[in-house]
Amino acid sequence: MPSVKEYVDIGFNLHQDGKLEEAESAYNEALSIDSGNAEVCNLLGVLKLQQGDIALAVEYVEKAIEKSPQAYFFETLFQAYIRNNDYEKIIAKKDLVIKLFPDNFSLLFNIALAYKNIRNNKEAIKFYEKALKIDPTSYQGWFNLAHLYSVEAQTANAVSAMEICKKLNPKDSETRYFYSIALLREKNYNKGLKYFESRLCREAAVEIQKKTYPNKVRDDNFWHGERIKNKTLLVYYEAGFGDVIQFVRYLPIVAKLCKKLIFICQKPLTPLFKENSQLGVAEYIDSFVPESRLDFDVHAPLMSLPYILGLKDDDIFAFSGGYLRANQNKYEEAKKKYFDNYKIKIGIKWQGNTYFDKDRVIPAEMFKHLIGIENTQFYSFQTFEGSEESAKLKDIVDVGKDLVDFSQTAAALCNLDLVICNDTSLAHLAGALGIPCWIILPWEVNWRWHTDLSVCDWYSSVRLFRQEKMDDWNDVFNKVAQEIKTAISE
Repeated sequence: MPSVKEYVDIGFNLHQDGKLEEAESAYNEALSIDSGNAEVCNLLGVLKLQQGDIALAVEYVEKAIEKSPQAYFFETLFQAYIRNNDYEKIIAKKDLVIKLFPDNFSLLFNIALAYKNIRNNKEAIKFYEKALKIDPTSYQGWFNLAHLYSVEAQTANAVSAMEICKKLNPKDSETRYFYSIALLREKNYNKGLKYFESRLCREAAVEIQKKTYPNKVRDDNFWHGERIKNKTLLVYYEAGFGDVIQFVRYLPIVAKLCKKLIFICQKPLTPLFKENSQLGVAEYIDSFVPESRLDFDVHAPLMSLPYILGLKDDDIFAFSGGYLRANQNKYEEAKKKYFDNYKIKIGIKWQGNTYFDKDRVIPAEMFKHLIGIENTQFYSFQTFEGSEESAKLKDIVDVGKDLVDFSQTAAALCNLDLVICNDTSLAHLAGALGIPCWIILPWEVNWRWHTDLSVCDWYSSVRLFRQEKMDDWNDVFNKVAQEIKTAISE
């Protein structure tokens, strides 16, 4: 009869060959001889983890640890917990692990990861820092730490951590991009814009235009900032509506540098931009145009313009006092339909595109903190996804249901005394129009709002209100409600 070791060796070889069922049989034969063999229990835990049986994997590995608490047994156990999103169970083992294996990088890393996933950022930072003292070459460790530093507004630390990531992985475009985000959050645009060119939406925008106009949009006629006084420049949108509204502030600058400016933009934005001749755009394209009808000399994506223009310091925030205007006739129509009263008119929105970022979504019922304040009338500007949430709010006027493009939205906004919304395109539109707007931010703040939230660099009419505690909207809405009451009483 084979010994335990012989069964283990047979099972291990089968395991390595991917013959999991046969390996399991060999391991079980070993256990039939030595039921408390910790090594075999751990191997069965690894095998069950591979098969996706998380519960049985945990059972086997916990038995192995009970018999002999080895570091690599805990590593298997933590992987099982991670697969099952049982991060609290990792944290429950924290003290034991630190006592037994204080210098084990992998275990400390997984404790940090567990804290990160339950959104306890301060403890996560502490354990990533401990782990990186043991292995300072861990790219993933520094990358995760940089993100947490950024969330916690430790911008200098975030930049330093991303600089280490860049040294560890210098050719990686994702690393360069997130390094740029750390720099931009710190308001270091002089350096950050160079690395911001590695963003995915830029690459996607360029590639779309190359596929649409393969004979005209080429690498050799990309505009790099050279003199184009007698040339036609094609600029094309990238990213979402809010990004486009934010970055069209640079179009009047480039329009003065070229003979003709053509702009490819999203259809819902075209009417608004066409009504703003000061943007300097000679031709807008919002649907397919045959290549034979498109004539230009050089091209560039919209969000590359500040880098191409070589803008420095506060010049980045060009026209922060507002650079768009609403159509007067549409403004009057909206006034007659919705806003012909003497109350303080406040527009609200709680949700943008949830595909990219759900943290910025505000539960609609949070606005109950505000609705009903004396002498106010609230108007919902929520459109499409999330508009069904307006049913949770009483005594509001639903404007959003009638808005079909940003020209109509701009005209309606200009009738308001104040806009209160989440971080969404409506906030950018209000800011670009110079309308007072209070943006309610989650704990993790987007890079463009920087670290000092007492001022909004991009829009002088905008105020920023951040969650005081992660995932808690109540405190920030109580503060906003008090601010409204104070403003009314003055």
